[in-house]
Amino acid sequence: MAIKAENSVVGIEYELTEAGKSEIIDSNKGGMPLEFVMGKGQIIPGLEKALVGMSEGESADILVKAEEAYGLRDEAAVQTLPKEQFEGIDLQKGMQLYGQGQNGETIQVTVVDFDDNGVTVDFNHPLAGKDLMFNVTVVSEREATPIEAETGQVERSGCEGGSCGCGH
Repeated sequence: MAIKAENSVVGIEYELTEAGKSEIIDSNKGGMPLEFVMGKGQIIPGLEKALVGMSEGESADILVKAEEAYGLRDEAAVQTLPKEQFEGIDLQKGMQLYGQGQNGETIQVTVVDFDDNGVTVDFNHPLAGKDLMFNVTVVSEREATPIEAETGQVERSGCEGGSCGCGH
């Protein structure tokens, strides 16, 4: 059965590199598959679009342009903040820090530089502005349950009759 754009529960194994480079940025090969509900915005848009029509057991190399991955870099997202906001943190260039945004969401920043007065941080995602290459294998694909389709959360229990659609 081919993956649909919405309401399929998909499990993938992947290896991620920056396009044109060999260093692996992220991978779950040999571990638990990444499971998500299609059409809920849980993975980057370019990867989700490329999975539509693939089938369980199928593998592909998928190039995702920056615009459909983590977006283009926004230089306005590099800001210098008062050093007092970072009190008690042993600052290092390149370190990732997590905080809360205005709406309570978790935000990640990268420390670009700092001095006695301020800390320059980059609010861009570390992969913003980069084209990405995914080596993907679809390890599972099934129709979402009504609850999964509504909530976007993959159910991990409720395997009545020994058939849960999760390969166990």
